[in-house]
Amino acid sequence: MATGKINVSVDNIFPLIKKFLYSDHEIFLRELISNATDATLKLKHLTSIGEAKVEYGNPIIEIKVDKEGKKLHVIDQGLGMTEEEVKKYINEVAFSGAEEFLNKYEDSAKDAGIIGHFGLGFYSAFMVADKVEIITKSFKDEPAVHWSCDGSPNFTIEASDKKERGTEIILHIADDSTEFLEDHRISELLRKYNKFMPVPIKFGTKTETLPKPEGAKEEDPAPTKEVDNIINNPNPAWTKQPADLKDEDYKSFYRELYPMQFDEPLFHIHLNVDYPFNLTGILYFPKLTNDLNIQKDKIQLYQNQVFVTDNVEGIVPEFLTMLRGVIDSPDIPLNVSRSYLQADGAVKKISSYITRKVADKLSSLFKNNRKDFESKWNDIKIVIEYGMLSEDKFFEKADKFALYPTVDGEFYTFEELQDKIKENQTDKDDKLVILYASDKEAQHSYIAAAKDKGYEVLLLDSPIISHLMQKLETSKEKISFARVDADPIDKLIQKEDTQISKLSDEEKEKLKADLEAVFGEKSNYTVQLEAMDSDASPFIITEPEFMRRMKEMQQTGGGMFGMGNMPEMYNLIVNTNHELVSEILNTKTAKKKERLINQSLDLAKLSKGLLKGAELTEFIKRSYDMVK
Repeated sequence: MATGKINVSVDNIFPLIKKFLYSDHEIFLRELISNATDATLKLKHLTSIGEAKVEYGNPIIEIKVDKEGKKLHVIDQGLGMTEEEVKKYINEVAFSGAEEFLNKYEDSAKDAGIIGHFGLGFYSAFMVADKVEIITKSFKDEPAVHWSCDGSPNFTIEASDKKERGTEIILHIADDSTEFLEDHRISELLRKYNKFMPVPIKFGTKTETLPKPEGAKEEDPAPTKEVDNIINNPNPAWTKQPADLKDEDYKSFYRELYPMQFDEPLFHIHLNVDYPFNLTGILYFPKLTNDLNIQKDKIQLYQNQVFVTDNVEGIVPEFLTMLRGVIDSPDIPLNVSRSYLQADGAVKKISSYITRKVADKLSSLFKNNRKDFESKWNDIKIVIEYGMLSEDKFFEKADKFALYPTVDGEFYTFEELQDKIKENQTDKDDKLVILYASDKEAQHSYIAAAKDKGYEVLLLDSPIISHLMQKLETSKEKISFARVDADPIDKLIQKEDTQISKLSDEEKEKLKADLEAVFGEKSNYTVQLEAMDSDASPFIITEPEFMRRMKEMQQTGGGMFGMGNMPEMYNLIVNTNHELVSEILNTKTAKKKERLINQSLDLAKLSKGLLKGAELTEFIKRSYDMVK
């Protein structure tokens, strides 16, 4: 058996790094600034433990554009490199200085915020530059170095006369990448990737207005001066301890994250954990609409304050992707270009932690100030209902604080609701019947009929409520949900004093024949004759609860359940105890009978919101004729 070592040819790997290492060329600036940040933070750590005998000071990272010379400069005041280190870290592709540093100072450097891991970030410069120079001077007492490479495996290295500690990277921008010589493009990238980097980043200068000197006239212009334009906030709110922040600090940071968002967040959740993984962040509950799609991709994922992505699928449970805010973790496993997540057990742990923290925060808000929680319910319910549907552990916690509002504006937890209606709203099998409406205006007559009988009616109008009701019915014992227009209430909630029909069986057969003669075969209504209170409506149109709910579930993601297009199905309930129904039965004139049946059916359709178009026009004309 023979063994050996695979030889990677630099001639072959260099074009691959240049063309395919990163899917988006614009991140070269993020990578170079990350390297500069690492160099600065390493120096900070070494000075703090006494290994670097230099003054750390107040270092910054500076970005300069030389449009005329077609050059872009990235300058730091970090620890710099000796000639030996340049050869080691730059000439050996994929040798990570950050990883070596963390290994060497394993215990003391774990909180230093070092970013790099793969040792490839520097080479992203060749995606936009046809030549790259490094001018660097180490914090050690050694000569400065000038390294240069034209994108081939060949490089030059010589002495430099650089006097200041740190490193300057000079990119000679290629002809196909001149967009990166435009100030507005560089500003855009700095805001996108680097606005919360832990070292101040300077890009140009800005004019600052100074106070007027004493004795200056009102019309005199205020003095100004040019100052460094620092584009980032090195100490964002999520890096601080919750005890050090006030409510206004959280709101201010929200405005910093979303300058075009004018609504204030409802509340925030500060994430801060260091075991079994490191994670910090702040999540905000914004005012949410019932649209499940437009809200997503508002949470920003960072790794050591470097922006990675706003697609946090996997890290954040799907039901929480409608929130906003920031998550930062050095333990999130990313691919080599820091552009997407790699599958990993740590991701599941992080997701579970975030779910638990959100549930605990909601529970705390509910317990500490229920009235305030109730006032916010309509703005947060979609997240909570979605979470109860998709995450069993969240369901268990949320079951204690999820609210069920009534049409009268009262709020109950599920347990409170059961206690409220258990004496009055049970069917013949002793199952609790929970009545609800989805539209107070459209279902007003049905709501009124239920309330007249002393029943409680909930107002459940979110787009996923049908799915949640299905889950509640399977997870709770002996309950069922029924919309107020699903079936006659007396049929849903069986009473001992069930109404007896005033019509004989023979009269019922004749009535059914009369009805079907007018609209029978061409109708999509199933006619049902029911004995109800005489003051109940003569004709009532209902939708079978099961079929209607399945249709709603299909419209809000029901395709996942393998359902096709569900048909429209309605029942026409005819109250055999109503005076008008008796009149229809006993009317001798066929024309009058047909008019009464059509008018009664159209009134039922109108109550249900089903009377439209030509049918509505005909109804109005017939009504005027009857008035005359």
